[in-house]
Amino acid sequence: MKVRFATLTAATLFAAALTMAADGSWTGYISDSQCGVKGANDKAGECTTKCVKEHGAKYVFVNDADKKVYAVDAQDKVAAHAGHHVTVKGSVDGDNLKLTSIEMAPAKSM
Repeated sequence: MKVRFATLTAATLFAAALTMAADGSWTGYISDSQCGVKGANDKAGECTTKCVKEHGAKYVFVNDADKKVYAVDAQDKVAAHAGHHVTVKGSVDGDNLKLTSIEMAPAKSM
């Protein structure tokens, strides 16, 4: 009986840890929900802004590391960075990014 209780407790704690939001910092592009990864480049700024203003799209963040697209909660904070390569800080919960800060990413050195 004690083993079952310990196993159940461990499983519950493990499941709770998985559902917690992951805090961190990521580098990628601000795109729009219609283009997603296709709009994750330096030349897409004007198109991204147009899609949001004229077609009802939302700004999204496309992570460089895995090309995953995240919905951004603070649309007003990312609007000025449409099409930009940025570093964002915040927390991720599933496919949603709760933004705490955004800044231009350092230029890549060659």
